[in-house]
Amino acid sequence: MNFEKIKRLRHLKVIISEAIMVLVVIATVIILALVVSGYWVNSDFKVERQGMLQISSTPTGASVIIDNETSWLQRTNTSKVLTGGEHEVILTKEGYDTWSKTVDISEGLLYRLHYPRLFILNRTPEKYYYLPEATFAAVSPDYDLLLVANNTTSWQLINLIEDEPKPRIIDVSNLFRSSGSTNGLFDGSIVRADWDHDEVHVLLEVNMGSSVEWALLDVREPQRSINLSYEFGSEFSDVQIFDNSASNLLAIQNGNLHRIDVPNRSLSAVLVENVVDYDINNGEIVYVVEQHVDSSLPSYGIGLTKIGDKAKMPILEFTEPVMATQTKFYDNQFLVVSHGNTITLYDKANLNEAAEYILSFNPSSIKAGHHGEFIIVSSEAQLATIDMESSSVYEWVMENSSYQWLNHDMLYDVSGGELFVYDYDGLNRRNLSNNVSDHFPVTITRDKWLYYFSDDYLTREWLIEH
Repeated sequence: MNFEKIKRLRHLKVIISEAIMVLVVIATVIILALVVSGYWVNSDFKVERQGMLQISSTPTGASVIIDNETSWLQRTNTSKVLTGGEHEVILTKEGYDTWSKTVDISEGLLYRLHYPRLFILNRTPEKYYYLPEATFAAVSPDYDLLLVANNTTSWQLINLIEDEPKPRIIDVSNLFRSSGSTNGLFDGSIVRADWDHDEVHVLLEVNMGSSVEWALLDVREPQRSINLSYEFGSEFSDVQIFDNSASNLLAIQNGNLHRIDVPNRSLSAVLVENVVDYDINNGEIVYVVEQHVDSSLPSYGIGLTKIGDKAKMPILEFTEPVMATQTKFYDNQFLVVSHGNTITLYDKANLNEAAEYILSFNPSSIKAGHHGEFIIVSSEAQLATIDMESSSVYEWVMENSSYQWLNHDMLYDVSGGELFVYDYDGLNRRNLSNNVSDHFPVTITRDKWLYYFSDDYLTREWLIEH
């Protein structure tokens, strides 16, 4: 027996086996890299690049039909590899209505559909609480609390997640100084109400007839509330909450931007002069100033600053009035500017123009989506949505000019008592109810209940099977 020959053969087998293993590992890595990059082998055994669709829904477990094809395994809260191009996506669930959208899949990229909402059919309105004297209501940021004002100084705070309502009385008798709030009566008109993120304070703009008063209402300890107009002896043209707890506010006085330190009851020196518009995003202020430089015609500058920073020169300039906000989409941060009928996105890191969209109208308001996935602008009932996922623009018109946000991704309006809801892009318009007051907010709480006012009642409907 030739032992040397046997050893050489064994060594050769080991080398070949190891080489094959290395090749398999390399091939596996290459295949995985190609798959991650969107490459796939189709049914004709041809390599093509694809994209991925990630689908979620409320409620979960809806059937997904893509291009008229479905399978029993295809449900929401999953991902699907698709070829590049347009695909029709339909979501269905027994006992619920249907949701659909045509999506444009880009090769090698992820398209997220996280917002679809299906509404249960055959809902029954339930009278939740009698509020015959209500004049105004404001819903908290997490949609759990409802502040209800009336013509007296005893307002109510309702926790919407309770099966049986147990309202708290909020005494505002010492909050407003004008004559209308004496003797237990309140004859002011609330123009605006903004909650802080912590849901402890509500910033109120109130028309008291001969004057406008700004007040910060503490719903937990009403005696700690502050009438800002009287506290600082100032006429503010605008006030906004700066931080989560409303410890700091921003206010415009005589065209100049100031900070209000609420705990210390102090008004700062001027932060920025000649401010005509501003917005707050993650502790940073984007502002628009009107300036006159070597000309009698005004120009408009856009700048960024933080509380405590020294005044900075505008970073962008325009010859026409503008509005500006900020947004973050994935890891990219953008400065969004509306000027005339044009929306321009600038890369915040270098101020290079990232995208430009031409609309058929001149917007009067601008808002970035909660997750950065869209930008919506409007002028009365006319709206346009920039879908950041697909870089598409949708223009559409609502039933009337008084639209509101139902949650972070859906809008609604009420026309002739009929409640219509829309996705943020104007699609999937649905009529939910037919006896809804257009003077009060509509909201969805904990994805379980739809609340609205109807015939002096706060009314709710179950949105899920129970």
